[in-house]
Amino acid sequence: MAFAIGVDVGGTFTDVVLSGPGGVTAVAKCLSTHDDPIAGILTGVTRALGSVDPARVTRVVHATTLATNAVLERTGARVAFVTTRGFRAAVPLGRYARVEEDRYDLRFTPPPPPVAPGDCFEVDERVSARGAVLTPLDPGSVRRAAAEIARRGITSAAVCLLHSYAEPAHERRAAAILREHVPHVVASCEIWPEIREYERATTTIMSAYIGPLMTSYLSRLRERLAAIGIDAPVHVMESGGGVVSAELAARRAVSTIESGPAAGVLAAAGTGLPDVISFDMGGTTAKACVVRGGRPEITHEFHVGGKGSFGGRRAGTGVPIKTPAIDLAEVGAGGGSVAWLDPAGALRVGPRSAGSSPGPACYGLGGGEPTVTDADLVLGYLSSASMPLSAPLAAKAVDRLAGPLGVSREEAAHAVHEIVNASMAAAVHVVTVQRGIDPRGFALVAFGGAGPMHAAGVARRFGIATVVVPAYCGVASAAGLLAGALSTDRVLSRLDAADPEEVFAALAAEAAADLGVARVRVARSVDVRFKGQSHDLTVDWAESREELASRFFAKYAQVYGIVQQGEIELVSYRVRVTDAAAPAPAAAPAGPDSPGGGAEGRRRAYFPEAGGWLDVPVHTRRTLDRVRGPAIVEDAESTIVVPPGWRAAAGPSGAVRLTLEGAR
Repeated sequence: MAFAIGVDVGGTFTDVVLSGPGGVTAVAKCLSTHDDPIAGILTGVTRALGSVDPARVTRVVHATTLATNAVLERTGARVAFVTTRGFRAAVPLGRYARVEEDRYDLRFTPPPPPVAPGDCFEVDERVSARGAVLTPLDPGSVRRAAAEIARRGITSAAVCLLHSYAEPAHERRAAAILREHVPHVVASCEIWPEIREYERATTTIMSAYIGPLMTSYLSRLRERLAAIGIDAPVHVMESGGGVVSAELAARRAVSTIESGPAAGVLAAAGTGLPDVISFDMGGTTAKACVVRGGRPEITHEFHVGGKGSFGGRRAGTGVPIKTPAIDLAEVGAGGGSVAWLDPAGALRVGPRSAGSSPGPACYGLGGGEPTVTDADLVLGYLSSASMPLSAPLAAKAVDRLAGPLGVSREEAAHAVHEIVNASMAAAVHVVTVQRGIDPRGFALVAFGGAGPMHAAGVARRFGIATVVVPAYCGVASAAGLLAGALSTDRVLSRLDAADPEEVFAALAAEAAADLGVARVRVARSVDVRFKGQSHDLTVDWAESREELASRFFAKYAQVYGIVQQGEIELVSYRVRVTDAAAPAPAAAPAGPDSPGGGAEGRRRAYFPEAGGWLDVPVHTRRTLDRVRGPAIVEDAESTIVVPPGWRAAAGPSGAVRLTLEGAR
């Protein structure tokens, strides 16, 4: 019997799922070890394996925040940027949009560019936007730049020559010369050959920045897994939801920046409901994504390291990345988010998190600041499940807020609960209302260790009447990893290519070679815009120009709310290549159906809308049939709060479905 392991490393917890032929057989949740993430992974893997022989594991799929953290904390490699003469200032100048508090800051200083101005180098060459060679490449200028890069001790270089997507020969030659002197070289034509010079440059730079770190990390992970008897191949989830080999992930490291959040959305998409909002609340952040027709929304540009703007990331506030990613909104609100008082005495929650060390006060690991988890424990919503929690320590922490606010302990805790719900609602607002989508027609799929405790409160703010909490929701991202197929994306910009079939065939062949498979499924799409406009929309490919135009007009109306027609042009050609031997996308991991029965106990919990402290029934998934709120449903890795006005019922495969009373 063969087994597969999914491993998701988050800011607070590391989640592990062990799956066999019959589905999920074991799960494990342990605190993340930030100084050495692999140590936490091995702890979780060992715990999940139990008595299973490690040699029977045939696949390990991993989602990691390593790349994201390296960008946010600026711990990547020092990078040299090599570009066409006359354009070395493009990256240092960059662009920046002021948001919220920055707008009125007279002493505002923009963040440093991803590459220091002194580490930008120019070479002699020039290619036009149509691929015509205007100035031949001077190899001598490349060698001089390479020698200076090596003399400075810089070990990673990013090469992004002007319009290399149209004619990559100069860039390939320059990269080859640089590799004679620099250990790690990334060329834009090998990573993401798409128009828009600044975005293509930053994408290439970020791949060079995190590539050495990712290579070292994945190599050490394979070695340490082998040391405990697991010799299976290690796969890594890409930001767009595909799964690639560790070797390819190291080579195209920039594609893993949103690795972890993508896995959870796949789990939400596997619930079988066509239109859902994925709601993932962990220990550090909360994330939301729209899934329509069973397919998550995909964006072809996102920003990392930027400032938040009511749940989103404002363009111009971070580093733009031009690779496919599941379109998420994220806020710094999780179970570990710290509650604090600002100078005016107003209560705030997050974005700073207590993380896994020291963690919330109730963990008893030395933390003393009040967090969302402490508030939920004081309110009676939470009890010791996957780890022991100290109610006295939580109460002591929350009292640090109650005293200055002049309210009772439970009132302070409930205020923290409500504020974090409002913060997380901002993420749902970004992916729905801000994009012209009415969330009332969707079900909210809640997962993550803290998500089911807050899901009903978030849903009610939008008039969402159905909340679904799948089995193993506390480790849903790790389970979602096992639903991802071996798959990768490629793109090439060619303005109205003479032979699109040739472009698609070349992209598919390149992707198949990278995946190391012979038989593949290929999904084709194309970026289309009105002639004369600068920006485009992606639509599924059709050989008929009229059909492409029709699809583009429909997409334009959906996105902008304007019905418009006119002459179009095709900009970039895209493929998603998937291993044909891979099974169809898996459903959400199934637990045992509930046999029903009565509550396993009762607990005092605070629901001010129903009068304050109440003695409420506590069910497990195993005993739940149906119950009217207020009530609590809990299991080893998560707790579901059923507020007044909601009903909870056992669903198929161990899921729990919450329904707002009186909803139509």
